[in-house]
Parts: sequence; C-alpha cells; structure tokens
Amino acid sequence: MRFSVLILGNSSATPMYERHPTSQVVNHNEQLYLIDCGEGTQMQLTRYGIKSNRINHIFISHLHGDHYLGLVGLISSMHLMGRKTDLHLYGPAPLEEILALNFKYSETELRYNLIFHPTNPTETAVLFESKLLRVESFPLRHRIACTGFRFQEGERPAKLDIDKVAKLQIPPALINGIKWGLDFTDKDGKVHPSSELTTPAPLPRSYAYCSDTVRIPDYLPSIHRANLLYHESTFLHEMKDRAVETFHTTSFEAGEIAKEAEVGHLLLGHYSARYKTKELTLLLDEARSAFPHTDLSVEGKWYEVE
Repeated sequence: MRFSVLILGNSSATPMYERHPTSQVVNHNEQLYLIDCGEGTQMQLTRYGIKSNRINHIFISHLHGDHYLGLVGLISSMHLMGRKTDLHLYGPAPLEEILALNFKYSETELRYNLIFHPTNPTETAVLFESKLLRVESFPLRHRIACTGFRFQEGERPAKLDIDKVAKLQIPPALINGIKWGLDFTDKDGKVHPSSELTTPAPLPRSYAYCSDTVRIPDYLPSIHRANLLYHESTFLHEMKDRAVETFHTTSFEAGEIAKEAEVGHLLLGHYSARYKTKELTLLLDEARSAFPHTDLSVEGKWYEVE
C-alpha cells in the first residue's frame, strides 16, 4: 500500500528561483491529500503530473500568505475544469470568510460542494477518519494561530502466502477477507485459518507535518515516533534570536526535536530566501549533528513513509 509525500514547495515567506512557497501532496493508497497551498501550487501540480481533481481533501495550517494564497486559484480552476465531486477543506475559521469574499466579488458559483471544516488551534483534534487513514491536527506556536497535521495509517491487512493460496485454489473474491482475518473453508469442508494463509501485517505508518512554529515541547506527543517528520527549518542556528522573534525554528532545533520525538526520519523545509540552493547543505549538516537521519526536502521529489 503506497504512502508517500511529494514536495511542491519548500520556501518560506517569498518564492525564489527554483523554490516555491509551501505545499505538498500526500498519497495514501492512491488517495491524494494536499497540505498547504502557497502561490504557484496549481502550476507545481501540473509540472509534476498531479491531476488536481483527484484531490478531495485540503489541509491549511495557517493564514500567512505563503501557505494559502494559491488556494483561491486552485479552487477556481477545479470549478473551470468541471469538477463535480465534493471538496473538503480544513483550516483556520477565518479562511471560510476569505474564500466567500473572493467568490462573492468574482461572482463565482462553484459547480461542486466546497465543505469547510474549521480547525482548532488550541487542542489536538481528529479532522478526517476512514478505515485506512486518520488525519489529526495539533497546535503549534506561531505569530498567528497555526496547526500541524499527522497522517496516521490504520491497521494494515496481513500479507498473503501466495503459494498456499494457489495450492488451495482460493477464489479471488475471498482474498481480501482472508487478509483481514477471515478463515477459508475448502470444498471438502476443511477450515484453513487465516493465520495459516498469511504472514503478519506490517506495522501502521505515520507522517507528521510541522508548519511554522517556534520550538516548544507541547507538540512532541503529536509527532512521537512518526515514521517521517517534515519540520520547518527556516534559519541556521546562528540566527536563533531571529527565529524566536519570528516564531520559527532553526535547522539544529529541528534535528533536536526529531531526536526527542523518536521519529524515523526527518525532512527539512521552509527555507529562508536568504539561503541559496547551494547553501542549504549548511542547514542539513547542522540538523544532522543532532539527528543523523535527516534529509533536505527537494521540490518535485517523492518521499516514502516507511
């Protein structure tokens, strides 16, 4: 079952050459979810072959422009492309008014249902839940209300023992049930327990996204032992005072957070425009000094949650 993250934008505040404002796509079992929607997001979706109408859930962390100013354009383009299916939008309560004003004065009546779900910036909450995936929001501490998101996989089905299935000539229609624990009775009436036809299911995986925030211990439980953590790393640690002033995190602090939270892997992002692309290795080296299992996020690259 696929679980991966595509980075569409990883720059902070302003776009710059080769980097775009924050946005990313989560693919879980071929269901696509969009996190944040900075300027140029729909162009990045096109560039990397993602059809926007496959996205049914959009999560906005906060209302600084580099995280949501591409949203009106994306929603409008979905309308122009004839979207009919519901679109669920999760974000700060004022976002609903912002969108309403845009559509009011552009005289736009969407052809599809835009269902808005306000997020709570003061406590952890479940935003979306299905059999396969649960998405939770959790409070961060930024200059304005801001939340992070955790994508937590549900229990995964067991893996089939293909040789045994073939030997018993089990009908394809029964395969999924066996993976989820149903026994199989053959034509002679003999019961074959699911446990004998499968190997144990892989452990559920999780992806945590920490948008803009100053370093605080409060959100560590929400990202604890995530397989993959994306954490903002706006500045080098030599600019720690500036990070505190602007409610951001340094790359070294991001590494320390990943270590404290016992995550599997750390992705850095939300780089300040002061750092050219070739200088980003400085942030990487600094984070790795605290947490070796760290990589720079790169636009256009998929990262597996494993």
